[in-house]
Amino acid sequence: MYTLGINAVYHDCSATLVHDGVVVAAAEEERFTHVKHGKRPVPFTTWQLPFHAIDYCLSVAGISLAEVDHFAYSYDPALLLGSKMDEGSITLPLKPSAARAADTNGSPWDPLFLCYIVNAPGQLANGAPHHLEKRFRGVTPDSIAAKWHYVEHHLAHEASAYLASPFDNTAVLTMDGRGERATTSYGHFVNGHYRRIKQVNLPHSLGLLYEDLTRYLGFLHSSDEYKVMALASYGEPRFVREFQEIVQVDNEGNYTVAPVDFVQKFGPARERGGPLEAIHYDIAHSLQHVLEETVKKMAAWLHRETGADKLCMAGGVALNCVMNARLREHGPFSEIWVQPAAGDSGTSLGAALWVDREQRGPAAKRWVMHHAFLGPEYSDAEIEQFLKRSKLKYRKLDNVAEEVAELLAQNKIIGWFQGRMEFGPRALGARSILASPIDPDMQSILNEIKDREDFRPVAPAVIEDRARDWFATGRPGPIVAPFMLFIFDVLPDKADRIPAVRHTDGTARVQTVRRDQHPLYHDLLAAFERHTGVPVLVNTSFNTRGEPVVCSPRDAIESFWTSPLDALSIGSFLLEKSA
Repeated sequence: MYTLGINAVYHDCSATLVHDGVVVAAAEEERFTHVKHGKRPVPFTTWQLPFHAIDYCLSVAGISLAEVDHFAYSYDPALLLGSKMDEGSITLPLKPSAARAADTNGSPWDPLFLCYIVNAPGQLANGAPHHLEKRFRGVTPDSIAAKWHYVEHHLAHEASAYLASPFDNTAVLTMDGRGERATTSYGHFVNGHYRRIKQVNLPHSLGLLYEDLTRYLGFLHSSDEYKVMALASYGEPRFVREFQEIVQVDNEGNYTVAPVDFVQKFGPARERGGPLEAIHYDIAHSLQHVLEETVKKMAAWLHRETGADKLCMAGGVALNCVMNARLREHGPFSEIWVQPAAGDSGTSLGAALWVDREQRGPAAKRWVMHHAFLGPEYSDAEIEQFLKRSKLKYRKLDNVAEEVAELLAQNKIIGWFQGRMEFGPRALGARSILASPIDPDMQSILNEIKDREDFRPVAPAVIEDRARDWFATGRPGPIVAPFMLFIFDVLPDKADRIPAVRHTDGTARVQTVRRDQHPLYHDLLAAFERHTGVPVLVNTSFNTRGEPVVCSPRDAIESFWTSPLDALSIGSFLLEKSA
């Protein structure tokens, strides 16, 4: 049984294909179209389906769209339309932006927005781009609609966490900007069954508050929230009291977010590209502090309510690795697992897993998300064919890990294109830019190469069984962080050895690597340690500003030749630039 999960409502549109409980493929549309996040989250883009990501998923399984048994769409319009689902008409003002929504939590564009969602089966049947038509033939709107399942947005987030996690008894916490009505949900997965315990509804949303502050600080909302998190580490908690007045949280899992005019409260908004001043750092720091304290109280209630010792999380707010680390170190759960595509892209995964399980019954899990390498891969033959066609000079390596490690030990900066692409926003060793962490200037060099803001940190990848030799945690046992979703303190006696990855507050956003997750990446780290004594590399995403992470050999080579990288390791081949 094949189940195709689709996320298309807001941003980070994606597709996931599940075969009898096992994830076959998953990818975001942006990697194929070069449009960051696939599209902007506005009502009149809702019709855009992730056709390229769907085509990729079908290609991996060797099937056509007609052979899919179930379609799982990660939004349920019936929760907003109710009995109007079958009325057959909508009313839309000629100038919706000038009108006022009947629902105070909605938008005057909602009729058009919901119309696109209701008509998604027809759009899937008839709307594929011409160059992708082959795998989309043999279907009609009715044949698609007969297999179509609308899955509530936060249920899709929840399922992406508890059905992908390694836990069989776990509390579940999801937080994002918004779904149909929910913005936060709490649940418990045990004995193969899931129960939602409580949800927080619009207009109260931690995700939307963080988005609003992202916009106020001159960054792109629904995109650059991670920059605000990085900015926060440079600030002081000068405005904590103001944010505590905005966010009110009790001891029963409830919170409210009061309406706020940041300009009135803090002064003029920062313009995009404008100077960053102390007040901007302090505002970011204060919101981050209040977010962490709020979520710790929410998690404490969930722990009491479920009695579960483990927690899994999803939703865009769960990409906040600083918050996750505070919860890990100071919260009540012994283990926390965060689904790596925690934002909206992961709802295609959750929707597909949930519908698959509903159809097959609550059997034992057949798949656990031990890694995120679910995207496209290219053989040496395909790569070499492209290199020859492009008339590029290259050489084939006998030992990729050893020879690339030698270049890294010489302080060369390497584009690394190996194996299946990652699913989710983090580069985890398949589509990465790698460098030595030993050079204290490497962080600023990489930010210049990628045309990024100076305050942005870069992250370390470390061999998992060596992580505790370099990084600290208050928890017992090994450091396990394969998805780069937690920060750890750099050990004081190692700080001078890896200065490039030590952030201003002494922390690092660590990725741990095991050989069973990505053998070549692990071998590269081991080889670099043999050359330098350091089992750590700088790992940042293989892209430049404004571009998604590279997907294909063409993407990698274009990015390599249009940026100051020193070399490109792609499959078994190496391209180098002359000095």
